[in-house]
Amino acid sequence: MTPGNAIVVGAGIGGLAAAIALRRTGWDVTVLERRAEAGEIGAGMSQGPNALRALDALGVGDRAREVGTPFYGTANLREPSGRDLNRAESGQSLPLLGFHRADLHRLLLDAVPAAAIRTGAAVTGYQTAPSGAAVSLGDEVLEADLVVAADGVHSTARRTLWPDAPDPAFWHYTVWRGVADLDLDPAAGGMTLAKDRYFLIMPLPEARVYWALGARAETAGERSADEAAEVRRRTAGWHDPIPALLDATPPDRVLHHDIADLDHAPLPTYVHGSVALLGDAAHPMSPDLGQGAGQALEDAVVLAAALAGAPDVSTALARYDAERRPRTQWIAHAAHRKGTGYISGSAARQRMLVWSTRMLSARTLASLTAKGLARVWDWEPPRLT
Repeated sequence: MTPGNAIVVGAGIGGLAAAIALRRTGWDVTVLERRAEAGEIGAGMSQGPNALRALDALGVGDRAREVGTPFYGTANLREPSGRDLNRAESGQSLPLLGFHRADLHRLLLDAVPAAAIRTGAAVTGYQTAPSGAAVSLGDEVLEADLVVAADGVHSTARRTLWPDAPDPAFWHYTVWRGVADLDLDPAAGGMTLAKDRYFLIMPLPEARVYWALGARAETAGERSADEAAEVRRRTAGWHDPIPALLDATPPDRVLHHDIADLDHAPLPTYVHGSVALLGDAAHPMSPDLGQGAGQALEDAVVLAAALAGAPDVSTALARYDAERRPRTQWIAHAAHRKGTGYISGSAARQRMLVWSTRMLSARTLASLTAKGLARVWDWEPPRLT
């Protein structure tokens, strides 16, 4: 197929990755971003081997590895008292890298020409058009051969084109996130596990540490006047360096979000005419496998490869849907199940977790983790060039 012109809605990680991938295969791309400036709101994330291969396919993998740092969240596990459940052995390498979300976003943004990004462009509607598809920006209508909707969890494209699909559902799971100005060795990273909450520590470059508190919440939208104080209350008496991390976090860096996904009603297709959903617009998922951004990166690479290898947009999008929907929905379901376990509140489950984890050596745990995640981590990207 001869490459045409595409509109990508959303200049987040998924949207920028789609723009890069499409441009690498010859497409003329315009990115529409509703905010006045293309930037990323968030704190930290980890990326697995599959996401790093997707970044390689986009041509930014080496740069990504420069701004990431090893993450030991799957190996260093503790109880709130500070007692180790498991700890990585000296010199043990792990396949995960931790990133400040803004750092990963910036290197993707730098790979897209500024002239290709239009900010302050809030898309209000989607339609079919003679050339393929169109988007509305108020009274203005833009047509393209292809529209990629990477417009997030509360996707306008999904609500407009899939009117019978339910919204992402809250499932009694809420997360606080922050970035502390503190210098920690990467080996200090890990997770602290309690029966209905966990605390994650991820050292980042430039003397920063990303942390997250995930917990059970009975009602969506509950907020505190002082979110930092609420995190301190929920982790009172927990081991070092948790108190120091909270002390070193400016209050305005403490973010609080409820977790919602489509595990209750996954979409029957990610494609509507010449519009393709990508990333959280298609498959919002909990953070418990570290795959939200990673799956968006995979989506972008697979979409561009499908378009490069098909005779027309319709055939390419059918291939994209067939390849991406089963994988992403399975991963979203697996993340949902894992997150449910973390916040279950079951004392019996917590005792079993403590017992089984302490019985394993660090290398055995790492091996079992890799085997358990092989279906996620072993993904290989198609070639774009």
